[in-house]
Amino acid sequence: MTEDPDRGGLWSAFEAEALPHVDRLFRLAMWLERDRAEAEDLVQETLKQALESFHRYTPGTKCRAWLISILQHLRSNRRRARRREPIVSDPDDRLAGTVAFVPPVPDRLTDEDVLAALGRIPAPHQEVILLSDVEELTYKEIAAALAIPIGTVMSRLHRGRALLRQELAGARHAGAALAADYPRGTRG
Repeated sequence: MTEDPDRGGLWSAFEAEALPHVDRLFRLAMWLERDRAEAEDLVQETLKQALESFHRYTPGTKCRAWLISILQHLRSNRRRARRREPIVSDPDDRLAGTVAFVPPVPDRLTDEDVLAALGRIPAPHQEVILLSDVEELTYKEIAAALAIPIGTVMSRLHRGRALLRQELAGARHAGAALAADYPRGTRG
């Protein structure tokens, strides 16, 4: 295998110009990162980047300054990337698999329980729930009936159902407390 003469010349020039500055680059990286492994990675990445773009380096200029500017640029990119990472490390991606807690709705509900819970949520949400879930109108029909955008219908329905679930879950706790206060068969 023969070596490309341009490639060999480029490596020789890189070796002569850039490699003498490795120790000072490392000291600077250590000062900036304050972590040996991070500093080593930063210097290695700097040298890799410098070698790949060495054809753009102007011989006779200050190579150390050129290398430092590459190092600073890479460090800046790394810091920006770290800020975009999640604050909590989740290598197994367990957080993505979690679902927000929704209070359970009681197994046994009376019509009175549902109507009372529905009466405790805001009127705009009640209207949309009744038109959708009782009257079985489409979103478009509800929007026309209430003279509101379809997006508002969907939003109110979603929020209204969530509020209704919360109210019904609260009714279960209230019913359990009431049952504890009055033994079976003694309610008036």
